Amino acid sequence: MKSFPGKKTTIKAIGMMSGTSLDGLDIAAVEFSEDNNKRAFKLLEAETISYTPEWKKRLETAHTLSGTELTKLNAEYGFSLGEQAQKFIDKTKFAADLIASHGHTVFHQPENGFTLQIGSGAHLATKSNCLTICDFRTGDVVLGGQGAPLVPIGDSLLFSEYDYCLNLGGFANISYDEKGVRLAFDNCPVNIVLNPLAEEFGLPYDKNGDLGRKGKISESMLKKLNALSYYHQKPPKSLGREWIESDVLPILNESGLNTHDKMRTFYEHIAVQITKDLSGEGKMLVTGGGAFNSFLIERMQALTTTKIVLPDPELIDYKEAIVFAFMGVLRLQEQINCLASVTGARKDSCGGVIFLP
Repeated sequence: MKSFPGKKTTIKAIGMMSGTSLDGLDIAAVEFSEDNNKRAFKLLEAETISYTPEWKKRLETAHTLSGTELTKLNAEYGFSLGEQAQKFIDKTKFAADLIASHGHTVFHQPENGFTLQIGSGAHLATKSNCLTICDFRTGDVVLGGQGAPLVPIGDSLLFSEYDYCLNLGGFANISYDEKGVRLAFDNCPVNIVLNPLAEEFGLPYDKNGDLGRKGKISESMLKKLNALSYYHQKPPKSLGREWIESDVLPILNESGLNTHDKMRTFYEHIAVQITKDLSGEGKMLVTGGGAFNSFLIERMQALTTTKIVLPDPELIDYKEAIVFAFMGVLRLQEQINCLASVTGARKDSCGGVIFLP
């Protein structure tokens, strides 16, 4: 195993994460260390920067742009990320060795051999004056993989005390070891469906699941959702916005239900899809914005004997940003950071493109 650059015992990295639900840009300043091949981390500073309505709209509609417009947005978003990183570094005095940025996913079609996360690394590196690593997914897709999920390498090396690691963001994704092999996949949609439904009430999201709690389950809609072919595929598998538009939204739109009932039914759908993948033993770490949704957690716990563990709020909010920072460290060390057992690629790989300021 290669040592840290310059034979350091620690390395300081910033992770930047923007999820499909567009809640905001998560920035985490993390110090990583290694002792006897065991990795450890300390989250030193973190913040979420909400998107302005203009930026949210631009990113939400990026997939409709022309090639020229999308290239322009890629540059401008990269510059904006660099600006936010620079402000964060100035404010926290965090001496980062690198920035690892996930970027914003516009297209994710691994079956067609491509995925696209915008947020130009060249612009980010130059504006922040810090070595930047981005585009973590493309290499795996070229190797025949799904390019997702990527977080399981962090689950395996940083959170190994848990039997399962579940993230509840735009989509739910789960990660666990089976016979010494790490498996992971997207379970189902979560906030990418629930947030737009909450917006029908003039709210950005369904706080504590209060809106969904008021509704009634439609057994016919639930049956249609659970019958979707994706749920009967074996991993590796991953989900994207395109699948929501083609397979999920038609079921909701044709249901004839009021929004409360749509939400209540979708909550049950999420709980069913997640818990059917659990053995009923051990403990599961739950992070991501959905971990704060008490109704969703209640429904999941009601359907499984696996113990659901909610960590402190900082880890709930910033675990993915922490892991992307870690992936940047692994990339700099030329270590594997993308697992073929998870993505279905022909081999493990070291993903990410490095940009110098």
